[in-house]
Amino acid sequence: MDILKRRNAFGSNTYPHKKGRSFFRFLWEAWQDLTLIILIIAAVASLVLGIKTEGLEEGWYDGGSIAFAVLLVIVVTATSDYRQSLQFQNLNEEKRNIQLEVMRAGRTLKISIFDVVVGDVVPLRIGDQVPADGILITGHSLAIDESSMTGESKTVHKDQKAPFLMSGCKVADGLGTMLVTGVGINTEWGLLMASISEDTGEETPLQVRLNGVATFIGVVGLAVALSVLIILLARYFTGHTTSPDGRVQFVQGQTSIGDAVDEVVKIVTIAVTIVVVAVPEGLPLAVTLTLAYSMRKMMADKALVRRLSACETMGSATTICSDKTGTLTLNQMTVVEAYAGKKKMNPPEDSSQLHPALASLLHQGVAQNTTGNVFVPKDGGAAEISGSPTEKAILSWAIKLGMKFDVVRSESLVIHVFPFNSDKKRGGVAVKGADSEVHIHWKGAAEIVLALCTHYLDSNGHRQPIDEEKDFFKAAIDSMAASSLRCVAIAYRSFELDKVPKDEESLDKWVLPEEELVLLAIVGIKDPCRPGVNDAVRVCREAGVKVRMVTGDNLQTAKAIALECGILGSDADATEPTIIEGRIFRALSEREREQIAKKITHYGREAMLLL
Repeated sequence: MDILKRRNAFGSNTYPHKKGRSFFRFLWEAWQDLTLIILIIAAVASLVLGIKTEGLEEGWYDGGSIAFAVLLVIVVTATSDYRQSLQFQNLNEEKRNIQLEVMRAGRTLKISIFDVVVGDVVPLRIGDQVPADGILITGHSLAIDESSMTGESKTVHKDQKAPFLMSGCKVADGLGTMLVTGVGINTEWGLLMASISEDTGEETPLQVRLNGVATFIGVVGLAVALSVLIILLARYFTGHTTSPDGRVQFVQGQTSIGDAVDEVVKIVTIAVTIVVVAVPEGLPLAVTLTLAYSMRKMMADKALVRRLSACETMGSATTICSDKTGTLTLNQMTVVEAYAGKKKMNPPEDSSQLHPALASLLHQGVAQNTTGNVFVPKDGGAAEISGSPTEKAILSWAIKLGMKFDVVRSESLVIHVFPFNSDKKRGGVAVKGADSEVHIHWKGAAEIVLALCTHYLDSNGHRQPIDEEKDFFKAAIDSMAASSLRCVAIAYRSFELDKVPKDEESLDKWVLPEEELVLLAIVGIKDPCRPGVNDAVRVCREAGVKVRMVTGDNLQTAKAIALECGILGSDADATEPTIIEGRIFRALSEREREQIAKKITHYGREAMLLL
C-alpha cells in the first residue's frame, strides 16, 4: 500500500515514447531507392509512348509490367520493414526493462526498473545504470559516467559533497547506495528520452553497391539513349532516313507536321526503350525477395531483424566474439572445491576441517568484502542470497560453513572499500573490529592474490611463510582451472589503527595496502557449460565463421571451457598466439597485432579471445 501511495504521489519510473512510424512512412521510404526511381521514370515514359504508338489495348504492356514490378518491390519492402518495426518496439521495451535490486523494509528485492518508486534505496555497483534521480547515502570510490547527460566523457566522483545522481548515467567505478528522489518524466533522463528517436537511417554495404550500380547503369543508359536520340533526329531531319519503299521520310516544306511528330515519337520511343532495357527491373525485386527469405530463416532461429537490408550485413559476418560467463556457460555458480589451512576441504562445506581462528577471519572477509547481501526470514526459512553469481556462490559456501552474515557485519565497522576492479582483478575492504584491531581483506583472481601473499594460515590457525608452499597452491589453482573452475583467493592482513587516515578526504584517497597478505582460502567455482553450445560452435565453423571467446578468467579456466565448448579442438591448439593474454597482446606493435589477430583463438585476462 505504501508503494502504491508513493507511485500515485510522485509518478512511475516510465516516460512517454515517440509513436512508431506509420505504414505509409515505410512506403514513402521504400520507393526512394535510386534504381526504383529510374524504373518509375522509365515506366511512365514507356507507358505514354506505348499508348501513343500502339494504342491503349497493347501499348501499356511494357510500361505496365515495369510499374507492377516496382510496386511489388515497394509493397514487399515496406510491409516487411513495418512488421519488424512493430516487433522491435516490443523488443526495445524488454531491453529497457532492466532488473535491479532495491532495499525495502531491510530486505533486498529484485524488481523491474519500471517499478522503482521515490523513497527506494538502491545499491549501485560498477556497470550499473542509475535507475532514477537520487541522492547518495553511502559510497566508496564511487565514479559516475555522466556522458549520456552532459556529453563530457570524464567520470565524476560522488561523495557527501557532491551527492546528486542523475538517471541514465553509468557507474564507472566504486560502489554506493542511493535514495531515489525522482522517477520517470520528472527526471532529466526521462525528458531526454521522450524527445529522441533511435533510428539512424544508415545504409548497408549492399545498399551502397546497388545505388552505385543503379547510378552507373542510369548514367550509361541515359548517355547511350541521348546519343541515339540525337543521331536519329539528325538523320531524320537532314533527309538521311527512308521508308521501306525507298522514299525519303522528311522533306523540308513537304512533310506534314503530323507525320513529323509521329516519326519523332518513334525515335523517342527507341531511346526510352534503350533506358528500359539497360535498367534491370528484376534486380530490386530479386534482392528484396532474397533478403525477405533470409529474414524469415533468421527469425526461425530466434534472430529478430529490424530491416531487410540487415540480413546482408549479418551474412557478411566472419567472426563471432563471445563472452564466456552467462553466454557459453549458464552463469549458475557453485563452490565445488576449496583449499584452506594448506589442505583440500572434502567436502568443501565441512566446517569441522577449519580451525576457529581461520574460520573467524574467513567469515569476516566474506561477509564484509562483498557487494552481495543475505536476508534471513524471521520465520526461519531458507536464507535469501543476492548479488553477482560469483558473490552468491561464495556467500552460500560461507553460510554452509556457519557464517552468520548479519552478526559478523555488526561486529566490525567498514572503514574504507576498494571495489572490485576489472583491471586489478581484485577488491578489498578495511574493517575495524570490536577490539579496535584493523583487518584489510582482499578477494580476487586466485593467481593474482596468491602473488601478493607472504604467509598463509595453516590447519592450526598459525601463520606460516608461504615461499616453500607456493608451488602447492599454484598446483591447486592449475588443477581447479583445468577442471573449468573459476578460482578465487581470499586473503587478509593486519594494519595499525593509528596509520589509518582520520579525515574523510584523506580516507577517500587512501590506497589499501595489498602487500604481505596472509592467504586464508582458495575456492573453485563451477559454472556449467550451456547445453547446445558445442553444436552451435560446430555449425558456425562449418559455415566458415570463426568463434572467439573473450573472458576475464585465467588462461587455464578459459582453455578448459573452450575445449568443452569445442572452440579449441585439442590441447595441441592451446598455444600462443592461438590463446593470448590481453596484456601481452596490447604490448605488441600495430603491425604485429594485425598479423597475430587472425591466429588468436583465446584472448585471456583483461579480454581473452578463443577461436
